[in-house]
Amino acid sequence: MKRFAVVVSLLACACYTPRGTFMPVDEFGSSHPTDYVISPGDVISVKVFQQDAVSTRGKVRVDGMFSLPLVNELPAAGRTPTQLAVEISAKLKAFINNPVVTVALEEPRPLTVSVLGEVTRPGVTTLESGAGVMEAIAAAGGITDFAHLEGLFVLRRLAGKPQPIRIRFTWEALSRGEGAAGRFQLQPGDVVVVE
Repeated sequence: MKRFAVVVSLLACACYTPRGTFMPVDEFGSSHPTDYVISPGDVISVKVFQQDAVSTRGKVRVDGMFSLPLVNELPAAGRTPTQLAVEISAKLKAFINNPVVTVALEEPRPLTVSVLGEVTRPGVTTLESGAGVMEAIAAAGGITDFAHLEGLFVLRRLAGKPQPIRIRFTWEALSRGEGAAGRFQLQPGDVVVVE
């Protein structure tokens, strides 16, 4: 009877089916944009060619704004450095003839994600920019013996969507670093869930 219970429990583990709606990572596609998008907490430098008095370096505030001489405050979060440079250049035209503006990311804000579920140390963890799901799981001490290797998810909020999207990964694809799972990069605020 005891053997029967062990066999049934092993079969139950092998027959895991994720519940709820999700999108496989291969359908989600590449998660890393080609251009960096400025976020609150990033340190950026703004250089105006031959205008040292207007050039500055500073941190993007929590509200996404950045302060600059002559322009005062302008929104920086959600823009690429190139987009922000074009916007600053347009605002400086009232003060400077043909301003040439360069915006550079000097220090990205730390990548903070939550790792929950069947991991050794669930909680919030800080990772290097560009980290993937495996790095987050490793930072949380790895998976437990009760984790379902087909039940690895990232919850991500997308602009304009009220509910976060649930992106599914498999341990096999992650451990091999193959395809979209291997290229996937976490973003600030992502939640990694191991069922």
